[in-house]
Amino acid sequence: QKLPPQSVKEKFLTASEDSFDYSSVFIPAVLAGYSLGRNSTPEFGHGAVGYGRYFWHAAADQTSENYMVEFVVPVIAHQDTRYYTLGRGGFLKRTGYALSRAVITRSDSGAEVFNASEVFGAGASAGLSSLYYPTRERSFANTGTQWALDIGIDAASFVAKEFWPDINSRLFHGSKAAGNSVQ
Repeated sequence: QKLPPQSVKEKFLTASEDSFDYSSVFIPAVLAGYSLGRNSTPEFGHGAVGYGRYFWHAAADQTSENYMVEFVVPVIAHQDTRYYTLGRGGFLKRTGYALSRAVITRSDSGAEVFNASEVFGAGASAGLSSLYYPTRERSFANTGTQWALDIGIDAASFVAKEFWPDINSRLFHGSKAAGNSVQ
């Protein structure tokens, strides 16, 4: 489906909604629990206080990444931040397509292009996030790990977006609506 290009305001609103919607708490909550369990930043401590520190860092990381990937770099690179479902084909084909969107996207004119917004935006966000972590944690390795994690989380979200219409249809609307879904 061909949609009109997103305006600068629409890109900003998308980044804001993805950062401050009630569901945006889920990923930072999981990452905070995982990081606390691994004691990945010992300076943050343990227990509820430690979890709170891990949580606010993960939430700030996610917000920074959302604005870089969905607003700042897309405006500069003239790229569309929306995910377009393939919606047809087998599981492997659709999964491959969804994962490829981490490196391929649409430009504002509708052409498929290298996803500079994702790759460079996630890198910029990872670099920025190193500024508010303890000095001991500021390394190229940790920044690279955060960069890869950001791209990986986004790629996984593309897979979820690809299959959500099918899941939603089957779970909440019965199997007869599955063939009638519009992407």
